[in-house]
Order: sequence, then structure tokens, then C-alpha cells
Amino acid sequence: MRKIAIVFPGVGYNKDRPLLYYTGKLAKQCGYELVHLDFSGLNWSKEALKDREFLLRIVDVCIQKTEAGLERFGDISGDELVFISKSIGTVVANAYAEKKHLIAKQICFSPLEMIREFVREAGAVLFCGDADPYAEYATLTKIAQEKNLELHTIYGGNHSLETGDLSTDLENMKEIVDICRKCL
Repeated sequence: MRKIAIVFPGVGYNKDRPLLYYTGKLAKQCGYELVHLDFSGLNWSKEALKDREFLLRIVDVCIQKTEAGLERFGDISGDELVFISKSIGTVVANAYAEKKHLIAKQICFSPLEMIREFVREAGAVLFCGDADPYAEYATLTKIAQEKNLELHTIYGGNHSLETGDLSTDLENMKEIVDICRKCL
């Protein structure tokens, strides 16, 4: 059985940004083969993250890109899978797992409310900021309660889970990595 960690990026948040970079690095240290998906070239913006119809179309396109990006692996249904995702990537990762009937550990950074439609019961660890302008914190809290999901709040955290205070952000990043280590 292979151990595969797949990184699902956000709109402007790619594999080189802190949350995805350090979690991906951790996954490699834990013995996972790391795969970075590329959702570039799509006509989207952060403002579109609140448009449900637009998001559904983008999710479909990103699922096709995911299928192409994972084609070299063949059937991954029997492998140990970790999906590391950010923003719209959280929706894509959970929708892909549902479509393909995959069991994957889901590490979701700054999930969007639309994750509710795809995430499995007790199937994800969510990290969200209570000051995220693109996702309503109260709704995410309710989703986590309804679906029995592990929720970690970054108080004062924006959509990148940053507070604006470097010391706080570094402490939060260490805590996030420690929580992710337990998931892996």
C-alpha cells in the first residue's frame, strides 16, 4: 500500500505558501509521496468564492484537473491517502473523495461553507480563522458540529489564517503543524 499526500491549492494560495508548504514537508517526513495539484489558468478571483454557482463550475473543472494530476497512480482506492487543502481546494478535495468513493484523511485550511455538501461525517480536520472575510466562522462552526469534525480556530485569523502579528502567526503555525503531525 502506498502512502500518498495530495495538496489541493486555493485561488491565490499555492504549494509554496506556509500552510501548504509546511504541511506538505511534514507529510514527506512521515513517509508520504507528495503530489501537488495545479489549478492555475482558471479564471477566478477571491470575490468569486462567495458565488455558489461559480464555485460548482470551478469544482468540476478542478476535479478534472485532479484526475489528470493523479492519472499516473492508477487506482488509489486501496492506498493510505491524505488530502491537504486550502480554501476552494477544501471543497475540491472533499468532492473528489466523494465522487471516487475514497477514504482520505482531510486536512482543510480555511474551508468554504460549501464543504458541507461533500465532507464526510467525522472525515476532516478543519482550521479556520474567526476573522476570515471569505468564509463565515459561525457557519463553519455549525458544520463542524453537525458533521462531528475536528475544528481548530485561529482567533483573529484571516483567510490565510494570519493575524497580522508575526509572533502570533509563527506560534499558530507551530501549533498547526503539531496538530497535523498527529493526523499523519
